[in-house]
Amino acid sequence: MENILEVKNLNKKYDNFELKNITFNLPKGMIMGFIGENGAGKTTTIKAILDIIKGYSGEVKIFGLDSKKDERKIKEDIGVVLDDMFYPEILTPKDVNNSMKYIYKNWDEKMFNDYLKEFSLSPKQQIKSFSKGMRKKLEIATALSHHPKLLILDEPTSGLDPVARSEVIDIFQDFIQDEECSILLSSHITTDLERIADYITFINDGEIALSKTCDELLEKYGIVKCHEKEFKKIAKEDYIKYKKDKYEYEVLIENKKDFKKKYDVDIVDKITLDDLMVLMIKGVK
Repeated sequence: MENILEVKNLNKKYDNFELKNITFNLPKGMIMGFIGENGAGKTTTIKAILDIIKGYSGEVKIFGLDSKKDERKIKEDIGVVLDDMFYPEILTPKDVNNSMKYIYKNWDEKMFNDYLKEFSLSPKQQIKSFSKGMRKKLEIATALSHHPKLLILDEPTSGLDPVARSEVIDIFQDFIQDEECSILLSSHITTDLERIADYITFINDGEIALSKTCDELLEKYGIVKCHEKEFKKIAKEDYIKYKKDKYEYEVLIENKKDFKKKYDVDIVDKITLDDLMVLMIKGVK
């Protein structure tokens, strides 16, 4: 399968934080959910991929091209929404349109205006009067309106109500329908990712903890809830992490079918991405 984005051994060191050997691939025509708690390194990784931050080591290839050497060739085909992105507040969407058509060769004014109508954004209203959700919609409309092949999105649905989020998620799904375009989507709203992501990459404390298909995680992984007596019978190699509360253990396992067979267990709970994050971060081995 052809990769649209390849990240290999990405490292970046700050005084109190470090990205360590970040490696993952995003295939063409797929959506990858990028998850992790605040401060885990999601935004730093994205900014390194986009070459916004400097002083990192490692290799980033986009469309098979070096992200540093071929930045100009690549830029035209990437749409970006960053969590800390902003436009000057005195501008209007009409001003944004007039600027972008000189920046992107493939800028589609009709598409942009259609998105403004779909998102109920007035072309002549100053951005300073927009709510957070309205600003996010404007950023998404801008990112989509030059026909990119890759969307890199950092919390794109932050600030949107459930109806608007559902609308935007549908747009993202439409974006990849031709199987030529891909999305790297960082989000804390894991229910959205469970709905649309083909792959999940989980970063924890500056390191990739796992990168797998979403189906594999949600179908094969599971949680066993048991008392201490039952937990002590489980071999360490048969679980990933566990968390103990006042009354029972929650045990994260990688293969529900094999675990049931080996330990003669009838019930293994399905896992959500929220469950996975909590157990991977708070659990112990």
